[in-house]
Amino acid sequence: MRKRTISNSAIKAFEKHLKNDEKSENTVAKYLHDLYYFLNFTQGKPIDKAMMLNYKASLGEQYAPSSANSMIAAVNTFLRFVGWVDCCIKQFKVQKKAFCSEEKELTKAEYIRLVNTAKQKGNERLNLILQTICGTGIRVSELQFITVEAVRKGEAIVSCKNKTRTVFIVRELQKKLLNYIKIKGITEGGIFITKSGKPMSRCNIWREMKGLCEQAGVSPDKVFPHNLRHLFARTFYGIEKDIAKLADILGHSNINTTRIYIITTGAEHKRKMENMRLII
Repeated sequence: MRKRTISNSAIKAFEKHLKNDEKSENTVAKYLHDLYYFLNFTQGKPIDKAMMLNYKASLGEQYAPSSANSMIAAVNTFLRFVGWVDCCIKQFKVQKKAFCSEEKELTKAEYIRLVNTAKQKGNERLNLILQTICGTGIRVSELQFITVEAVRKGEAIVSCKNKTRTVFIVRELQKKLLNYIKIKGITEGGIFITKSGKPMSRCNIWREMKGLCEQAGVSPDKVFPHNLRHLFARTFYGIEKDIAKLADILGHSNINTTRIYIITTGAEHKRKMENMRLII
């Protein structure tokens, strides 16, 4: 049997396959990063099931199960692509959490403090980025679809992860954004742009958000764009109690993904249990 080693040509072919499969830019980058990490682990040695099991054990010692599983998934995808299915390994079994850590969950009060702090700092762009993500539930990568044309229409057509959906821009947010593009003199295209006219990057937004933490009195561990999307999801579900509708709004193909977004804190679980009044 020919020794199985990963060649540069195989990696390039895999990258082309992912792009042809219309994987997002971030997904392709993540898969390739994880594949190169695995390649470094192999140190040029032939790949077999024993190698893969050792790799799994190594990941288990260094990473949380969820992170390790994402890395295993990337390598498994490559192995299936090159036809080495017999080398694929199972992911770690992870028990789903009944509630999330309060140290990680951004509250509405904290969100308001972040928005107000951005205003106080005179950063109107960041102020509106926070409100746009939290007010629509879009991903930070989808801000590019919030264009002058979309704001005027009151809805944006968002294409992400092989899916297209309509994202509504509520009236109050629309007014704020219309005023912003008028003041900035933006006549077309994306509205959240740098001085050079380029779209704001994820890193730039992340960095600016972190700069609000101290003054806003919010833990940096809670302050990142995706937590705004989680806050939108929890708030919407708290009103509507319709997880299927929420999944559509968020652009999820699997409702189980949406369930992760609406997990409440342990304190909230405890409060609901106490309200049951079953202890006589």
